[in-house]
Amino acid sequence: MIADTLRSAIVEGVLLPGMPLRQDAVARQFSVSAIPVREALRQLESEGWVRSETHKGATVSPLLADEAREIYEIRAALESLAIGLAIEHHTADTLDHAEACLRAALAEADEALYAKHNEAFHLSLYQPAGRPCLMELIDTLHRRGERYLRLKLGQASQKAQSDQEHQALLAAVRKLDRQAAQALVTEHLLSTGHLLHHLLSQKQAAETPARKKRRAEETPK
Repeated sequence: MIADTLRSAIVEGVLLPGMPLRQDAVARQFSVSAIPVREALRQLESEGWVRSETHKGATVSPLLADEAREIYEIRAALESLAIGLAIEHHTADTLDHAEACLRAALAEADEALYAKHNEAFHLSLYQPAGRPCLMELIDTLHRRGERYLRLKLGQASQKAQSDQEHQALLAAVRKLDRQAAQALVTEHLLSTGHLLHHLLSQKQAAETPARKKRRAEETPK
């Protein structure tokens, strides 16, 4: 519960990159001892949400251009495999479920809810593969990449483009066109990774002079 609450606060921007997560403060917030807080922070660190450093404690992990690209590169490989395995096992019911997930995403304006519908749509395409270990890995990457997805959704026209790509993907699955479905999901995810890498690299480049100036001002004369 502690890990879930902190993870949601990070995704929603309540806890920003670099903010400290002091065990005593978190323990007071949840009215618990330090032990469950320590376990929650350890779990979040293993998922990439939190960074721990000696003598500094835990802080919210930064948004990194290379990490964003890598997450989507790995997702592209795993989800291409998953959709290839699943496609011949889809039924009228599973396709109707995927269609319902897609319609929910198309109609959603709230970024947080859209991210949930987006994940549900993707997973609905892979579930018939019957590969629980593969699904667990994909689910973990979806959760780790959610705050990066929010960055993409903050760009004008990106939701509309994603919606169009999702519609084309579902159409390929309905046609049992494995090659097209794999190509579409791969391009969809790799292009997202490329976009996020570009956006975060630009942001980092813009922030670097300001950081250097602050360090210079803080250096004792």
